[in-house]
Amino acid sequence: GEGGEEETKFDPGYEPDWAVISTVKKERRQDALAFTYSACSRMFMSLAGQWGFSLPLSELYSLRRSRFSLGKNFLVMTTRGGDPLPPLHFHRGGTRELLKAMQRYIRLAPHKQGAVNMPSDWSYLQRFIQDPYATTFGGFSKVTNFFRGALRHPESPLGNRSPQDAHFPHSADEEPGFELITCVKLGPRPEVKRGKPLDNWDQFLDPEGRVTDPQKVKKLVFRGGIDPSQRKEVWKFLLGFYPWNSTTKEREDILRVKTDEYFRMKVQWKSVSEEQEMRNSLFRGYRSLIERDVNRTDRHNSFFSGNENPGLTLLHDVLMTYCMYNFDLGYVQGMSDLLSPLLFVTQNEVESFWCLTGFMDLVHQNFEESQEAMKQQLLQLSLLLRALDPELCDYLDSQDSGSLCFCFRWLLIWFKREFSFEDILSLWEVLWTRLPCENFHLLMACSILESQKRELIGSNHDFNSILKHINELTMKLDLQSILCGAEAIYLQLTNCKELSLKVQEVLGLRVSSSSSEESPNSEPTDTDTLLAQSEARGASSCQPFNGQTPTHP
Repeated sequence: GEGGEEETKFDPGYEPDWAVISTVKKERRQDALAFTYSACSRMFMSLAGQWGFSLPLSELYSLRRSRFSLGKNFLVMTTRGGDPLPPLHFHRGGTRELLKAMQRYIRLAPHKQGAVNMPSDWSYLQRFIQDPYATTFGGFSKVTNFFRGALRHPESPLGNRSPQDAHFPHSADEEPGFELITCVKLGPRPEVKRGKPLDNWDQFLDPEGRVTDPQKVKKLVFRGGIDPSQRKEVWKFLLGFYPWNSTTKEREDILRVKTDEYFRMKVQWKSVSEEQEMRNSLFRGYRSLIERDVNRTDRHNSFFSGNENPGLTLLHDVLMTYCMYNFDLGYVQGMSDLLSPLLFVTQNEVESFWCLTGFMDLVHQNFEESQEAMKQQLLQLSLLLRALDPELCDYLDSQDSGSLCFCFRWLLIWFKREFSFEDILSLWEVLWTRLPCENFHLLMACSILESQKRELIGSNHDFNSILKHINELTMKLDLQSILCGAEAIYLQLTNCKELSLKVQEVLGLRVSSSSSEESPNSEPTDTDTLLAQSEARGASSCQPFNGQTPTHP
């Protein structure tokens, strides 16, 4: 059903809200499809022109038609990579007529699986010139079962292929391997409760100081966090400063080596003269950014408040030394937010630095200039949210917010600005366990968005007010309820037997057995390896810094 009456008059020569541009490139196997908007809308993706976008048909993954409670019909196209394109709105009707026009070249027929069998003959050019409006849609490789039908070319021998014929060879022009997007009904969401914090660290150490059961420690930390009195020691294991199987004596040796290495790197930037700095714009830029950000990072916390505070000096020095450790990445705005809780807990310059390097090993891609990792995470978040709540996704799509770019800050610095300082200490130690999956921070984002669904849809927020509402959530979220919601979402999704392959990959359910977490007995040389690497880096960092870009230690 259409979900309501539409205006039935239709003129293929005039489209009230969108038009198809007949762009054909002979060198491409499939034709390029481009749409242009007449209405202004905000785009968070690469656009062809100011208000248009282009998409090769080979990249089209799905087409979904929705009719939201606002009374608007719109189509949402999704690329093969999972990126939703801006919705095509039909304010004056036309979706039914569009399907009628498509039937001039393809036949619509019911299909139980909602699969799409496309013609093996891709002779588009002649038909494209005759009628670009309908011909461009002839190249859809897959269409979701929201149409409750399959598209078949009337003359194609594939049109009547039955499931029993699946063993026949596919045409060279067919594109197997696409995953059909379907509306999967999830089971009930289980109730989750948080546990007690880890408060007796010594019970997990053997007589020589080795951690006897690292996996149990991680599970306890995930379920309830760590007692503040134990954080300073446990964090160094969670962030890789100390191997889980190291003895007390070995950790003393590691600390000595790491301390020497840190101060060798610190001397490098400390010894740069003003004349050298004037000839190194990159180094000068890093220093300027760090000095600016240090003066506005967590100044409400007593450890960093006031002028001439030694905590600010430590924050500055550790960040500058990290530039020597990883000069290719250097300093990017937001890294001071990651360091301040580490420095607050460890109260130690050297330990906070090496904990920062461990943290950055997890999130360094967030700060790379290409931003590919951030785009990928937003895409993965979109996949999870669509599996959980298609209605919320439809609403966000209808308000040009389907890209979820308003969640960018959440993912960049792991919700540092969204929760109180004390809550962040609890949240990060949970996330550092990498349980129950490495993308648990994305499930946290889903939990927050679902908690705001009623407000977003019920108040009919548009793009601007959605952005404003999300920004105003700062310091208003209850961490424990969000954590419970995120874990419940994970259990609900993993209990679904029809979960899409892409969502399974995001949740880490399709990982080879060789990547399973290592046990202490399978890591007999971790400590020796760490010491050897530290000594090697220490030797290389003895080279003087003469104003040129240093190599990675």
